[in-house]
Amino acid sequence: MLTAKQQELLIFINDRLQETGISPSFEEMKEALNLRSKSGVHRLISALEERQFLRRLPNRARALEVVRLPDAVAAVAPGGAPVASLAAARRAREAASAPARVVPLVGRIAAGLPIEAIEAPEDLAVPAALLGPGEHFALQVVGDSMIEAGIFDGDFALIRRTDDARDGEIVVALIDNQDATLKYFRREKGMIRLDPANSLYEPQLYLPSRVRIQGRLAGLLRRY
Repeated sequence: MLTAKQQELLIFINDRLQETGISPSFEEMKEALNLRSKSGVHRLISALEERQFLRRLPNRARALEVVRLPDAVAAVAPGGAPVASLAAARRAREAASAPARVVPLVGRIAAGLPIEAIEAPEDLAVPAALLGPGEHFALQVVGDSMIEAGIFDGDFALIRRTDDARDGEIVVALIDNQDATLKYFRREKGMIRLDPANSLYEPQLYLPSRVRIQGRLAGLLRRY
């Protein structure tokens, strides 16, 4: 069984690794736990190593690996679905408890080859924490070409309405005023390139006159 400080440090390290991929510094750990000196951090890390919750990676500075988490803090999202990290679990709880906003669910959007945009307006309640300023709408994702960006078939893409985009943003692009698709947006040699996030799919190139931006991805909603 871990002490409160040991558990607090383990959670802090795990969250930082999940969010940035880099272990926090001893100074950051000292400040996060309100300790007077770094020696206290060393003692906590040594205790976590002895109990096989934490492991130092050899020949790498600031390299720590979380081996396991206490059962009492296992990360679970609303509805009972597992979450990859404690930070993700915290964000899921915050989103679930936030006030809801209603946005129009206007149809489906292809995350593969373009499909016809289906207009089937209905309302979708969305935690306000998932949306920023501006006008939004939702589209249900169909296909698997954006899975490497964490966007899966059946997800609800929350879109901020806009008619412009910067390179590298995920957008809803309407092609030939008929087919809608969700892709990374890039400009290339006078053309518009729509990139998938799945190595099995090829980029799509279009003349700018054929592509109209309808919005940028603001968030995702997944039902379990």
